[in-house]
Amino acid sequence: MTTYFEDVSVGDTDEFGTYEVTEAEILEFAGQYDPQPFHTDPEAAAETIYGGVIASGWHTCAMTMRLLVDGHFADSAAMGARGVEELRFPRPVRPGDSLSVRTEVLEKSVDSADRGTVRVRSETVTDDEVVLSMTSEVMYARR
Repeated sequence: MTTYFEDVSVGDTDEFGTYEVTEAEILEFAGQYDPQPFHTDPEAAAETIYGGVIASGWHTCAMTMRLLVDGHFADSAAMGARGVEELRFPRPVRPGDSLSVRTEVLEKSVDSADRGTVRVRSETVTDDEVVLSMTSEVMYARR
């Protein structure tokens, strides 16, 4: 069933997941998009404050988006996001972490006859510890 703007209510919560993070994927993503030693070089990363390889924050964003699409957006009338606020990475993502996403609808507003905006708080977690938090404004088609 397709989720439209009218189907979303303030206070709605949901949880999507899981995504298993591998070292190979961390190294590949970072090598292409964020080539810093603590993302790309296990030996160098071992000598940093992280004590080992960690995923790029941008990789964490990409994995979060995958979970959101698979868990919700693929079956919704979402039309894209207007932006993201308050993006935070309170804990690094490491090889072997299993990620899931929790969401809460904070507010919604009608933009026009054919669409509205839903403000959503998302948290990506591993072992119930938050690794990413953000608030986004997502446009949805109206019926």
